[in-house]
Amino acid sequence: MTQEEAVVNNIAPLTNVALCAGVLEQAISRPGSLPGLVSFYGPSGYGKSFAAAYAANRYNAYHVACKKSWTTKAFLQNVLKEMGIKEARTISDMADQVAEQLSLSGRPLIIDEFDYMVAKGYEEIVRDVYEGSNAAILLIGEEQLETNLSANERFHNRVLKWVPAQPATYSDAELLKQLYSPKIVIGDDLLKKIMTAIKGCTRRLCINLHNVQSFAIDEGHSHVSLTEWADQPIYIGKAPQRKVA
Repeated sequence: MTQEEAVVNNIAPLTNVALCAGVLEQAISRPGSLPGLVSFYGPSGYGKSFAAAYAANRYNAYHVACKKSWTTKAFLQNVLKEMGIKEARTISDMADQVAEQLSLSGRPLIIDEFDYMVAKGYEEIVRDVYEGSNAAILLIGEEQLETNLSANERFHNRVLKWVPAQPATYSDAELLKQLYSPKIVIGDDLLKKIMTAIKGCTRRLCINLHNVQSFAIDEGHSHVSLTEWADQPIYIGKAPQRKVA
C-alpha cells in the first residue's frame, strides 16, 4: 500500500468523503434510463480532492484533475493516459476512445477541478463522452459550478444530482487529529477555538492540527490546551503583520 492509499483509507469516515462516495454510488447504481452525471461541489479547502481520491480508490474509477492550461485535447490526452490507452490523432477520435473504454470497462470517471473546463466552454466534450458511453461521471468543482453550468441546459439537465460539500465538523477534527497530531493530546477548548477560526475549511483544520503538534514537540508538551497555547495564533491563511520599530 502506498502512503497516498494509506491516507485515503484513513480519511474514509470524514463527512465529505462519505458524501462524495455516496453521490458516485448513486450514479453507478442508477436505472439505465436516468442520466449518469453527478456533481460534488463546494468552497476551496473543503477536502473535495481527498474525497475524490477515496471515491476513485473505492469504485476503481478513472480519475483526472483538470488544469487551467488544458485544452479539450489536453483533457482527452490525460484521460487516455489514465486509462493506459495510446491516443488517436484527432480530438474526435480521442473522445470516441474515452467513451468506448468507459463503456467496455464499466468503470466510472471522476473529473476534479471541472471549473476550468466550464470557464473555457469545454464542458461539451464531457457531454460527448457521456453520450457515447452512458458511464457514471462525477464532476467536482467550486461553489459556483452549478450556477456556471446552468447556462448550458443541454448539459445541466443531464446531471442526476448535485451534492454540496459540507464544512468540517468536530467528528472530522477528531479523525484528522489521528493523522496530523497523533503524538499529542489537544484540549477541547483549543480545538473549539480552531474550529471557530477556520470556518469549516478542512485544509486549514489540518494545518492547525499539524501546527499544534509542532508547537507541542518544540515546547516539550504532551497535552496542549488554551493554557499551553497561550497567545499563539490560529492559522487562517493571513500573513503576519510586519513589526516596525
